[in-house]
Amino acid sequence: MYDNLLLLKDIVDNTPLPTAVYTGEELKIELANPAMIQAWGKGDDVIGKKYLEVLPEIQNQAFAGQALAVLKTGTPFHAKDKQVDLMVDGSLRTFYFNYSFIPLFNKAGGIYAVMNTGSDVTELHLAKQQTQSAEQRLRMAIESSGMGTYEIDLATKKVTACGNFNAILGIDGEISDQELFAKLHPEDLTARAEAHQEASLTGKISYQSRIVSPEGTARWIKISGRVIRDQNGDDTAIIGIIQDIHEQKAFEEELKRQVAQNTEELRRSNDDLLHFAGVVSHDLKEPIRKIKTFNSILKNEYKADFSENAKKFLQKVDQSAQRMQNIVVGILAYSTLDKRSQPVEEINLDLVIENIKTDLELIINEKGAILVISELPQIEGAPILIHQLFYNLVHNALKFSKADEPPRVIITSDIIKNQEGIEVLEIKIKDNGIGLDIVDTEKIFTAFERLHSKDQFEGNGLGLALCRKIAKRHNGSITAVGEKDNGAEFTVTLPLKQSDSYL
Repeated sequence: MYDNLLLLKDIVDNTPLPTAVYTGEELKIELANPAMIQAWGKGDDVIGKKYLEVLPEIQNQAFAGQALAVLKTGTPFHAKDKQVDLMVDGSLRTFYFNYSFIPLFNKAGGIYAVMNTGSDVTELHLAKQQTQSAEQRLRMAIESSGMGTYEIDLATKKVTACGNFNAILGIDGEISDQELFAKLHPEDLTARAEAHQEASLTGKISYQSRIVSPEGTARWIKISGRVIRDQNGDDTAIIGIIQDIHEQKAFEEELKRQVAQNTEELRRSNDDLLHFAGVVSHDLKEPIRKIKTFNSILKNEYKADFSENAKKFLQKVDQSAQRMQNIVVGILAYSTLDKRSQPVEEINLDLVIENIKTDLELIINEKGAILVISELPQIEGAPILIHQLFYNLVHNALKFSKADEPPRVIITSDIIKNQEGIEVLEIKIKDNGIGLDIVDTEKIFTAFERLHSKDQFEGNGLGLALCRKIAKRHNGSITAVGEKDNGAEFTVTLPLKQSDSYL
């Protein structure tokens, strides 16, 4: 018998479940295991003391009354997740317990004591509160966003929904999955089937569909969901979100319509530009040619009959006609550059420069220009465009020379790697001409931009703009630096190889 009592005491003392026994109306503490003593936080000297003497802070709480009721009636009392305020280390702290008051009976059937057991579930309670708070915030966020949530039990086919689900679908009460799918527009059932087939692999569902109302109107919705699987990998449920995207869809359609309309207008505008370029090329060049021809006849055949003033006027007519011809040629080249597909070929840059020197032989000889050209490598590009690029740059260097100093043009090159690690050719064209201000280094590449009077230097303001267009078309770049009255330097960067067969 003694061994049994000792065994029982060992069990009670070592169980992690707080356990205590109270007797009499004053609830005298007859037994309290270490787990209960630790839960009270009052020290070890509690045996023989009254319940409320050890825990005076629960005087106004229901525990003592509950224990006395069990002592009188013999009916056990159980509570779950109940708040308990205990004084621990001098401060009142709130705990949550699952606890019981259980009557203990003697052999005669009389109640002689109440056993109190409990378990601290404070952490579980707080975790539950946090979960509930998170769920509430999520639910509020979903509802305020106009979305609705749903869950489909794949075994029962029952749909459980909340939020704006019913409002979006225009339904009242519960609905089965088949009734839900019946609301989808027939033309969108394929999209749904494909989405669910994809979900069998990825576990994710996402598609857009139209919901058809009883009146026959349709609204666009977006369905996003996830397949829930059990431990065996079998599909058990689908949970997800439904969102009304009708207004968004309408906006997208209107945007597409406007883009298509603007694209068509842009195409017509480009066609008009090409037509204009053709008109310029055909209808304006011929009158200009005739003006120059007849002006030349007047100067050559009737020069003896003209006064000095008349000769000056004829000279101005010739200069104006030449400027007009330059403008016509420049506009035609600039406006049609992006419309002409050019095949990519191997280009010998040395040969390109030699041909340019031949083209500019007259101005080179007139000005006594000196060209210093280092050996240049081969690159890939459109030959006619590359010729135009370097022709404009060399001609620019010769044209904007100083009146009292022969032009000197130095062309050098180097193969470098750009930021992407691709080999590119960097060509520098440096002159000793009138130079340019640092504030004008970008302005000069703008179409029709002139830094000097047309009476000082001939031109149409398109040469350098055309150079930049050609460089960009070859996936390259062009920049300029300079100093007023101290020359300019243009740097052209071009890939050695082009990725496409046409530019």
